[in-house]
Amino acid sequence: MAKLKIVTDSSCTMEKALQEKLDIQIVPLSVMIDGVLYKDDETLPGEKFMSMMASAKELPKTSQPPIGEFVELFDELGADGSQILSIHMTKGLSGTVEAARQASNLSKSDVTVIDSDTTDQGLSFQVIKAAEMAQAGNSLAEVLVAVEKVRENTKLYIGVSTLDNLVKGGRISRATGILSNLLNMRVVMDFDHSELIPVVKGRGTKTFTKWFDGLKKELQQKTNVKSIGISHADGLALCEEFKKELQELFPEMHIPLLHTTPIIATHTGKGAFAITYYTED
Repeated sequence: MAKLKIVTDSSCTMEKALQEKLDIQIVPLSVMIDGVLYKDDETLPGEKFMSMMASAKELPKTSQPPIGEFVELFDELGADGSQILSIHMTKGLSGTVEAARQASNLSKSDVTVIDSDTTDQGLSFQVIKAAEMAQAGNSLAEVLVAVEKVRENTKLYIGVSTLDNLVKGGRISRATGILSNLLNMRVVMDFDHSELIPVVKGRGTKTFTKWFDGLKKELQQKTNVKSIGISHADGLALCEEFKKELQELFPEMHIPLLHTTPIIATHTGKGAFAITYYTED
C-alpha cells in the first residue's frame, strides 16, 4: 500500500522503541577512529564510542553516507509507489542533506529532501512529527507545513566542558578555544542556524547549573512547550539532575534522556550536553 515514508540520518538522537514504532528509516554516517571506519549505527553505541575516542591517537573523523546508500534505500522504500520524506541534519555540520538531495534525483522514487537546520534531538522533533502524521494518513504537503513549524519553534542549547574537539574539528576558532581551555571554562551555546553562539561561560560546573536556572525561567514563561529532550556525551550525572528538575516543571511530559550519537559526540567532547525544546502555536 502506497503511503508516506520517513528517512533521516544517524545524527538524529531518539529512542529506539519510538523509531521502530513509527517505522523511521535511519541512514548511518561513518566515523573513522585511528584509520578504522565504523558505521554510526547499533554496533557503535554512544557509550562504547566515548571509550574508543578517549583512547584514540587523534580526534575521530566523521563522514556522510555515500549517495549510493541513499539511492538504494529510496528505491526500496518507493517500490510500492510510496512517497518519501528525507529529513537531515543541517548542512552547516555535514554534507549529508546534499548527498540525500543528489540521491533523490537519481532515485526512481518520489523523494522530498529537507534540511532540518539542526541536529540531535532537535532533528528528532521534526522526524517524529513527520512520522506520526504519516502514520495518521496526512499528505506530504500537510506534513511539510507541520515540520516547518516545528523547525521554526525549536531551541537547541549545547553545553561543553572542553572546547578541544570543537577547535580540532574546525567548528570554532582556534583562538577562542585556546583562551577558554587556559581559563578552564565551561561554555553554553545556542545552536542557531548552524552557528554556535555563546550564551554563558565560566569556570566549573556551576556555570551550567546557573545557566540551567535561567532556562527553567525561560520555559516557565512559555505556555505551549510541546517537547523537551536532553542528550549527553558521557555526562549522565548532571543531565539526570536537569531531567529531575524539568520533570517537576512538566510532570505530564515524557522527557527523553539519551546518550548522543558518535557523530555529535566527536565534536562536543566528553561531558557535553544538549537541552532542546520546541513550542506549538
